[in-house]
Amino acid sequence: MTKIAIVVGSTRPGRNGEAVAHWVHELASTRDDATFELLDVAAFDLPLLDEAVPASMGQYSQPHTQNWAEAVASFDGYVFVTPEYNHATSGALKNAIDFVYAEWNNKAAGFVGYGSAGGVRAVEGLRLVMGELQVADVRSQVALSLMTDFKNFSEFTPADYHEGVLHGMLDQVVAWAQALAPLRAEVSAAA
Repeated sequence: MTKIAIVVGSTRPGRNGEAVAHWVHELASTRDDATFELLDVAAFDLPLLDEAVPASMGQYSQPHTQNWAEAVASFDGYVFVTPEYNHATSGALKNAIDFVYAEWNNKAAGFVGYGSAGGVRAVEGLRLVMGELQVADVRSQVALSLMTDFKNFSEFTPADYHEGVLHGMLDQVVAWAQALAPLRAEVSAAA
């Protein structure tokens, strides 16, 4: 079965991303077209990139990198839950993405952004990164506003219509992840 990670992209204390990711996971878990698991960047304690060799070489020397690579590789697609800090994604998420390379290749990604402008600028930046990593990102995305989807900017209370948008995005991520499976198998066989 297709396996999709819901990536919690913030490590900030008191982060809103954890509640958002749990909401995504709860709704995604009602589906029968894939399995969904939380993948929390904070759980891996990744320092600022400390590998001497570029990730594209696949020569990971640090145990934390090897653990992260194994986790990332185990999924067919991803839903990135990203905050927007200063018109971009979090440094922690970008750092985690940069640690590995081939483990992302030929997979699908969708996005759930949150911030004062729905996290759309953070998502746009991530779309550029996904292209370089050979990840097919889907068009549909969930944009959550700190003004309307969070009480006092911290208690997650999403508007009802976001559920339909989320399922539309998940439809695309699962379909694309499945469509890319033969390519992943071909690359794996050649390795």
